[in-house]
Amino acid sequence: MALGNLAQRFLVALVAIPVVLAIVYFHRPEPTWVLIFAASLIAMRELFAMLLPAGDRRAALVLGGLSVAAFYWLDPVALAPYGASVPRAVAAVALGPTVPLLLTVVAPGLYFLFRFGDLASAAGRYAATVTGTLYAGYLTTYLAKLKLIDPGHAGDTVLVVLIVAWVADTGAYFAGRYLGNAKLYPAVSPNKTWAGAWGGLAGSVIGVIALKLISAPYLTWFDVAMIGIPGGILGQLGDLTESLIKRSVGVKDSGALLPGHGGILDRIDAVLFIAPYVYGYLVIRFAS
Repeated sequence: MALGNLAQRFLVALVAIPVVLAIVYFHRPEPTWVLIFAASLIAMRELFAMLLPAGDRRAALVLGGLSVAAFYWLDPVALAPYGASVPRAVAAVALGPTVPLLLTVVAPGLYFLFRFGDLASAAGRYAATVTGTLYAGYLTTYLAKLKLIDPGHAGDTVLVVLIVAWVADTGAYFAGRYLGNAKLYPAVSPNKTWAGAWGGLAGSVIGVIALKLISAPYLTWFDVAMIGIPGGILGQLGDLTESLIKRSVGVKDSGALLPGHGGILDRIDAVLFIAPYVYGYLVIRFAS
C-alpha cells in the first residue's frame, strides 16, 4: 500500500535531519558548503528544466555552478581561515564581486550571443539563465555563508534558518488543515489559507524560541523576534514566489527527488528568502 503524503514527508525527514545536523555542526565549513552547493546545483537544474529548452540547460547549469562556487569561495570571509596559503592575487580579486558577476551575467551573455538558436526567444532564455543562477544558486549559497559568520555558533546560524522555514511549514500544514479554509492567495497557490499563514508564522517563532532554550542561549528575545517574525513572513513569500513560477509554466512540483516533498527547490523555496535576511541580521548582530 502506498504511503500517504504526510507519512512520506515524515520518513524523508527521519533520514535527512540527522545527516543535515551532523554536517551543519561539524567544526569545519567545507562539508556544509559541499551539501549546500549540491542542493544549489539540483535547485538550478530543476528551475532551468522549467524555464529553458533542453538545449540550453547544460550550459546554464555549468555556468551557474561556476558562478555559485565563485560567490562563496571568493568571499574574503570564506578565504580567511586559509590565511597565507591563499595567493595574494586570488585574495585581491576576492575583495570584490568581479568574478561572480562575470560568470553570472557576462558569460551567459557571450554564450547566447554566439549560440542564440531561436533569435526571438534569446532574450528570455538569457534572462532565465541569469535569474535562475541568482535565485536558485546565490540565495541557496547564503545558507553556507551563514556557517562563516561566527565559528563558535556556526551550526546554530545555519540551523535557525532551516527551523524558521521547516517548522513554519509544519505549523502551516496543521493550522490550514484544522483551523480554517479561507484562501490566502488562490491565484498563485489555491491550497494555502490564512489559517495556515498564521500557523506558519507561529511555527517560525516557536522554532526559534526552542533553539534559544535548547542550544542558543546567547540569542536574546529581541533576536528571537527579529529572526522568527520577518523570517517567517519572508519564508511564506518565498514559497508563494516559487508557486508563481510553477503555475506560470504549468508545473505542479519542481521535481520528484524527495517523496512527499517534490523537488529540492520545493523544499528550499522558503529558505531562499530567509537565508539572506538572517545572514544580514546576524552579521550586524555579531559585529555589534
